[in-house]
Amino acid sequence: MTVFETSLDDTSPSASGHRFDAGRRWDAFLDLGFAPRDGVTRLVRARHQGPLRVQRPFYPEGRQGACHVYLLHPPGGLVSGDALTISARVETGAHALITTPAANKLYRADSQGVAWSQQTHLAVEAGGALEWLPQETIAFDGSRGAQHTTIALSGDARSLGWEVLALGRPASRLPYLTGSIDQRFRLFRDGRPLWLERQPLNPQHPRFTGRWGQGRASIQATLWAVGLPDERDAIEALREALPASPRWAVTVRHGVLLLRYLGDERNEAWDLCQGAWEVLRPRLLGQPAHTPRIWLT
Repeated sequence: MTVFETSLDDTSPSASGHRFDAGRRWDAFLDLGFAPRDGVTRLVRARHQGPLRVQRPFYPEGRQGACHVYLLHPPGGLVSGDALTISARVETGAHALITTPAANKLYRADSQGVAWSQQTHLAVEAGGALEWLPQETIAFDGSRGAQHTTIALSGDARSLGWEVLALGRPASRLPYLTGSIDQRFRLFRDGRPLWLERQPLNPQHPRFTGRWGQGRASIQATLWAVGLPDERDAIEALREALPASPRWAVTVRHGVLLLRYLGDERNEAWDLCQGAWEVLRPRLLGQPAHTPRIWLT
């Protein structure tokens, strides 16, 4: 009879996910590739490890329209030690829309304060288009981790995406009072940086509570659009179509249109982003917005 023993001090990668100290780590990755085949955007690559998957591609806009893909993370959220890496590449002539079936949750850190991490890498080749439209992320009180998004565009590639982040659960009287989230965005075209941003979210820092910073807002959203033929027209269209409010603003820098929301209403932030997408998509991609069915379930 053979006896297998596992030491709590084992630092090998295979054992790290079963530890209960600061060395805990569970890795998971998803690598997607989209390419045109006979005039239709196909999902040509879907490599994965751990609990990250995609459903079969959908074509609600017709075979010549965008390839819709739903990204699935069966656990439903990130806990201490989770390390997710999501990559997607869109080739020339392809058009992909990636979304999620539900909100992503960032749970409270364990007693060791072990952080989670989510790295997203999006690449679009010249003549390609990618829409990155996940549903919101909810950070529970005490959550600790890093959420980094990198977008690499080539030539005249186009991209539109957003990130909606809810801090705490005020409706349940569970505000975000402790924890730390390092949120970063990096966007490049042909290797040249167009948008580099880092936002540390620490409720103990004066920036989080000060009116010059977060102002205690529990909901924030960032939407980007790159490749618009007429950015000024797009901004005017957004200002005409979206409800006037001091909680959002839009600007363009280095060819990147950025719309920001800072407030306390999840539905207001989501409706704002979806409304902006409906205004921008025809201008960016020449196609009307087609709401993914999963958003309606």
